[in-house]
Amino acid sequence: MSGDCISASSLDVFLIAGEESGDTLGGGLMAELKALRPEARFRGVGGARMQGEGLLPLFPMEDITAMGFAQVIGGLPRILRRMSEVVEAIVARPPDILVLIDAPDFTHRVARKVRARLPDLPIVKYVAPTVWVWRSGRARAMAPHVDQVLALLPFEPKVMHDLGGPPTTYVGHPLLGELDRLRPQGDEAERRRAGPPLVLVLPGSRRAELARLGKTFGEVLALVHRTLPTAEFVLPTLPRRLAQVEEMIENWSLAPRVITDEEEKRAAFRTARVALAASGTVTLELALSGIPTVAAYRVPRLEGWIAPYILKVTTAILPNLILGENVVPEFLQWHIDPPVMAAALTRLAEGGPERETQLAALARLDAIMGLGGDPPSRRAARAVLETLASTQN
Repeated sequence: MSGDCISASSLDVFLIAGEESGDTLGGGLMAELKALRPEARFRGVGGARMQGEGLLPLFPMEDITAMGFAQVIGGLPRILRRMSEVVEAIVARPPDILVLIDAPDFTHRVARKVRARLPDLPIVKYVAPTVWVWRSGRARAMAPHVDQVLALLPFEPKVMHDLGGPPTTYVGHPLLGELDRLRPQGDEAERRRAGPPLVLVLPGSRRAELARLGKTFGEVLALVHRTLPTAEFVLPTLPRRLAQVEEMIENWSLAPRVITDEEEKRAAFRTARVALAASGTVTLELALSGIPTVAAYRVPRLEGWIAPYILKVTTAILPNLILGENVVPEFLQWHIDPPVMAAALTRLAEGGPERETQLAALARLDAIMGLGGDPPSRRAARAVLETLASTQN
């Protein structure tokens, strides 16, 4: 669908998202843009959420989604073809503004090609690349062809500035709009404090993560259960991962209760006392929920050997990065040790100085992340419109 029904008087926004998380961000951004500018019309690449907000899709989002090395190589001809189609669609009928969401390997190349042919078209990148983790040169490389970066994390504008990247505005993480569903309501706070502790078990949402961490998490739970025999263990997962999770826990001596319903997951977050989690966005979700956590992560052996030489950070845990201190215990790669992890998780569940220290640190996140005022998607929409206005002056 080409979107030829967009009128000349409309605000024409071209968006590109390549992953489910980007589709969610894009959908929220589009809803807020419509609230601020009802005449806005949208075309580009996105999933169900963005199409539900009115996106006229050029082709299915899945055509540019590639997770692993083998998928990238196998899908390269299709990805290059789709990249060319996107660029030609933009050049053939230039939008008022181009918004690129996630999928940096695809969208950054689109930005370079479009800027070369349409130098005056404003280009916004929604979600800063993780230049603070590795490949810091990406920040400077973006500067010539991106006018504004919208950052989800509060430290990213300074990092982008220090690395010579484009102007960057912190708009807030989308989790900030979910706090009412994540934090205890009424009697839930008492349930979190009293009674048998509810322990969240979050070994990851990707197939490879589950394969690498499954055995370790099972061992940790068995050891925690010896000390806390009345504890309840709950493992939220995605419906598409249910079969793999059920196969994984078959070999565990203690089987947690597995849930796939989103509302059940939120209810578990509101009453959980502690969590064992894989490194990732979920650690920030837990931190904003006020749940003390022990985190772990394991990558393939070769990546584990290379990582110390290319990574730019001393922690892989988002709350630790945002707070500037390692308050969430992390066990990574060669340092994964089930007895030590179980002991740390037990101490957090039982209470005491370690639990109080982590809770006090997590409580500072609200101020650091700018909780209050407009929701992140509204801030992002305002930043997009401000970028458009600044390029028209």
